[in-house]
Amino acid sequence: MTTCERDGTKENYVAPADHRISVELSGNVPQGATCTWTFDDGQGALRQNEAPCEGEVILRVASTRTTVASVDIPLGDGTAQRVVTEIYVRDVLIAGLGDSIAAGEGNPDKAVELEGSFCFKRFLRGSSGGQYFRPGRAGYNDDRSCENGPSTSAAGSDWARHGARWMSPGCHRSLYSYQVRTALALAVEQPHLAVTLLPLACSGAAIGPGMFSSQAVDDCPWVVGIDNCSGTSPAQFATLKDLMAAARKQNPQRSLDLVLLTVGANDINFAGLVANVIVDAATERLLLRQSGSLATAQDSQKLLDGNLPDAFGQMRTALKPYVGGNLARVVFVSYGNPALAAPDKPCPGGRDGLDVHPAFGADAERLRAAAEFVDKKFLPGLKALATCDGAKSCRDPMTDRMIFIDSHQGAFASHGMCVHSKSDPEFDRACFSASGGSFETELTKGADNPLICGRAASDYLPYASRGRWIRTADDSYFTAMTYPEGMPGVLKPSDIHDAIWGVLSAVYGGAVHPTAEGYAAMADAALPAAREVLGIPLPPAVRSEPLAPLTPAPADPAPAAAAAPPAPAH
Repeated sequence: MTTCERDGTKENYVAPADHRISVELSGNVPQGATCTWTFDDGQGALRQNEAPCEGEVILRVASTRTTVASVDIPLGDGTAQRVVTEIYVRDVLIAGLGDSIAAGEGNPDKAVELEGSFCFKRFLRGSSGGQYFRPGRAGYNDDRSCENGPSTSAAGSDWARHGARWMSPGCHRSLYSYQVRTALALAVEQPHLAVTLLPLACSGAAIGPGMFSSQAVDDCPWVVGIDNCSGTSPAQFATLKDLMAAARKQNPQRSLDLVLLTVGANDINFAGLVANVIVDAATERLLLRQSGSLATAQDSQKLLDGNLPDAFGQMRTALKPYVGGNLARVVFVSYGNPALAAPDKPCPGGRDGLDVHPAFGADAERLRAAAEFVDKKFLPGLKALATCDGAKSCRDPMTDRMIFIDSHQGAFASHGMCVHSKSDPEFDRACFSASGGSFETELTKGADNPLICGRAASDYLPYASRGRWIRTADDSYFTAMTYPEGMPGVLKPSDIHDAIWGVLSAVYGGAVHPTAEGYAAMADAALPAAREVLGIPLPPAVRSEPLAPLTPAPADPAPAAAAAPPAPAH
């Protein structure tokens, strides 16, 4: 939005004219006295306030322009001491660009709530009749079985109303993304800095469709009413151009101070690489292969060598005008390898974390090949492109070189999707079987409660700390359970129990994407580079002290001696 109302004032979001601040005296302040404040920003009349000396004064000061503040402090003998300082609020403008990892995929702002059971069909009927049960969406009150024919449109609408919710449903932009967290960390740690973020990243984006041209979006729950989307997302560069034009109408000098960027995985068909690893059943593999949705490491290597360098060069050229012709203001945050059990040790494969769908199971050899390609080819290839290390697409390495962040990759190598920890949530340890036996296979039992552990699906904690920083298919289902409503009508099943929904609902909510904890690690890695680009200092070190034990309340209503105050916490 161009403007938003905050603190009772309408602000221009992309080019704020002023900022709400608080000013107070420090040091020995006379108690009970009234101080006279004067503020002069060099334009217009002086502003004066009288307020208790020990209190704070709230006012709005001009953005990126010095305001001189003076305060007269009465000394009690009829004279006053004047204290003068300068106030300068710097507003930095940050653009967040890229794909699902940049957007925060896997971590909806409001996670889905699950309860009871829900029936899905299979592509081929087997001994189970081609059906299986998994937890259903809480609040859905229509038919949960597969026995009564196709679901009605009313049932489909009711089902959509109870899904996960995102800051941007079409792009699965999330407040948990590393880009939002990096900008938020800057704003929190730098109290004299104002931060304006333009979050434009979109799940599914490649450099071509996504950044240079519009892209189809998967999740478009139009039936909710408040989450309207057209089925497509505009090109990120086109949106950025419009936003910067609007900003410069208010402030002709407005420019991007920092760009946070992660892109490239969709350009080498990473989703197809993942599908090739985790889809094990022959029928589903055949259907996905026919649709072009499976990719081997060799397939992705061809795209890495062939298409990606040229696309990266075009992106570099398009970015330059927004950052003063020097890409040193672009912080490219790399991916973490999702398939490592430990450094240089791929996950073993199997159904661990994948048994939410009967067709899933990681083939050990395909997984090893994919993990090795990511580690040895894809991630180094991205680094070479971003840093101009032997990249032919760099015409001038002095101005084409981006800041490349990969310091988090070592941590991700110990937190892959197969990693378990004794500190994992109790529900995970009790209900997610490492051998792939988490769900009932007997239909009569599954219809009552699909979890073998007998627990309610609502006991799952989407944002608890875990040993794994990568969402498994099980995590994706329990956190988001997404039906990609933006699919073209000719491909979209009319029945919410259809087999295609069983597959998609297990992966489109962020399978093989970082957890919120993983995104936090990426933000931690990006933050020092962001400070460097913006030229801002490290914040003061955080100091913590334990609180004193709580004093028990008296057993009777008789007055009690006041307890000593707790030690301060900082």
